[in-house]
Amino acid sequence: MGELTLNLVRLGVIVLLWAFVFSVVGVLRGDLYGTRVLSRSGGAATRPREVRPERRRRREVPTHLVVTEGRLRGTSVPLHEGGLLIGRNPECTLVLTDDYASGRHLRIYPGADAWYADDLGSTNGTLVNGQKIGEGARLDPGAQIRIGQTVLELRR
Repeated sequence: MGELTLNLVRLGVIVLLWAFVFSVVGVLRGDLYGTRVLSRSGGAATRPREVRPERRRRREVPTHLVVTEGRLRGTSVPLHEGGLLIGRNPECTLVLTDDYASGRHLRIYPGADAWYADDLGSTNGTLVNGQKIGEGARLDPGAQIRIGQTVLELRR
């Protein structure tokens, strides 16, 4: 084996080792600092103007999601038109510390007449008022959502 070949092999091994080191640092950085979330909402000028329903109907629509059982008991999150993402990942709107919650467990979003929930393929599932849900489950005011040991409730 010539001297040139041996030096090229050494250089290749060093490059591979540095690539491995940088990939490990990238993974550790992602685990420590979480995922960067960018806001996609435009300014007030780019949003369509909201048509307000009659006042009586507006009072019936839930405005907050409250944790009633679990480690985060008493936590309240306002419901907004962009919806909510619930789970263990730091990118979620409500980050659960429940061992039975998945990284991205549940999505809550507004519909034409009510709020709806989608289970995002979680391992342990989601219960709404005692019933296991999949996609498009309607959430009425007072609906109780169970994710492991955490119970959430829609309130006005």
